Amino acid sequence: MSKHDHTGCCGCLSSLKDMNIARRTFLAAVGGSALGAGVVLSASAQNPSSSAEMSYLSEPVKSVRNKSLVVLPIITYGIYKRHEQTSWRPWGGFHSMEDVDNECKKIESELAQLKAKAEFPIEVLPILKVEKAEEAKKAREAQADVAIVYGATGEIEPVFSDNKHYLVFVRHRSGPAYLWYEIVHPRFLRKTYDDYRETRLTPQDVVVDEYDDVLWRLRAMYGLKNSVGCKMVCIGGASGWGDGGRKSPELTKEKFKMELIDYPYSELEKRLLPALKDSQIREWAVKNAKAYLGVPNTKLETELSFLENAFILTRVFEEIMTELDAPAITVNNCMTTIIPKAQTTACMTLSLLNDRGAMAFCESDFAVIPSGVLMHYISSKPVFLQDPTYPHHGVVTIAHCTAPRKMDGKTLEPVRILTHYESDYGAAPKVDMRIGEIVTVVDPDFEFKKWIGFRGKVVANPFMDICRSQIDVEIEGDCNKLAQDMVGFHWMMCYGDYLKETGYALRKLGIGWYNLTYDRTIEA
Repeated sequence: MSKHDHTGCCGCLSSLKDMNIARRTFLAAVGGSALGAGVVLSASAQNPSSSAEMSYLSEPVKSVRNKSLVVLPIITYGIYKRHEQTSWRPWGGFHSMEDVDNECKKIESELAQLKAKAEFPIEVLPILKVEKAEEAKKAREAQADVAIVYGATGEIEPVFSDNKHYLVFVRHRSGPAYLWYEIVHPRFLRKTYDDYRETRLTPQDVVVDEYDDVLWRLRAMYGLKNSVGCKMVCIGGASGWGDGGRKSPELTKEKFKMELIDYPYSELEKRLLPALKDSQIREWAVKNAKAYLGVPNTKLETELSFLENAFILTRVFEEIMTELDAPAITVNNCMTTIIPKAQTTACMTLSLLNDRGAMAFCESDFAVIPSGVLMHYISSKPVFLQDPTYPHHGVVTIAHCTAPRKMDGKTLEPVRILTHYESDYGAAPKVDMRIGEIVTVVDPDFEFKKWIGFRGKVVANPFMDICRSQIDVEIEGDCNKLAQDMVGFHWMMCYGDYLKETGYALRKLGIGWYNLTYDRTIEA
């Protein structure tokens, strides 16, 4: 089989006859209906006194260590002396060092509030006051991810360098008035010409008054910092869906600088088979499977052994990720190859890893996985890789046999644990996502040239004869245009609205963005 082939969940199902796996006829999903009542094990039936959260799901995967965003505030200023009968001072309410010092205290307080509000880790460095050349040099050389330049008065250009991202903050209603509220566009961005001449700042990097506008930009740059250079364990190698996705692993390395670690199935087998036979590991898996089934709104509708084996596979995956210091993992040929080795499917394993703060994706499809990594870090939530269907009448169905339960990053959504649909084997979650929840949906292209995104709303959790976790999403935007312009294959989804952050981050990566909800294109 070519490393670019996929089987099972990706719409190019190959014959199952070579899998040599006995069909469990009592598990057959007839017409998409639920299984017999004698097979269903609910939380209330097994453990009525269980807590709402099992400890295993509260413990993050050991290799998950998110990097804080380091922010450097810089204020530029000048103290000007009166000269009779001439223009001696520029715009701006800064006429003494006391004015500058008061402004610094105000900025420090505002940034402390922003840090407390952020759902991602921020480290704010001491504010730098810049008036003289040596102070500007210190600002240029300072190590930070993002510099926020408060253009009170003075010159802002001397503080800019190529070693960090920049925002320029200016005041209008929040006062006192800033000089660069007037001139950041004509003097800095355009250098007194009509066209843009500054390469280190764009109009999208200028913020007036509102710290919420600072926060969403920092959220995007936090996503960038943690996505670029991310390590990803690739069980069975890195791949991409279809002919269009053949270059996806190389484009992922080029655009996102990701380290894709090839982990052969032969190496996995050396670890997995002994683990399946180890009595202590088996006892651990039995205990955790029982605890998992004790969580409210959890129903088992497949063989218990499949779920227990999924916990063993999870343990092995986590050990590999920890040894390789990788926060993310993906599985190539995740139906035909892994089932005979794991004696279950990888679906529940990936769901468990995502719920514990890692990133775990099926199919090793690097046409879409980079979007999942970026959205995970931007949203600070698990993401759902899925197959889209044809958009129609303002709705699209998206589905896959693996989905996280903690879609909001905290709460376990209701789940039925069924067989993986195409193989009718193993353990796969049917997660019922929250009706009415606002979601961000991203459709990445194969060439990493322009992604499409839209805001949607969960309107139904159907149970059709398709991949188990399935939702109908109401599209906020032109449904017909989406059907016309769809690219790639797999999509990515997360709870919440992160369209602005995604487009902002993609621009800095040199990838275009079409926001269907706002009918707006941002070129790379």
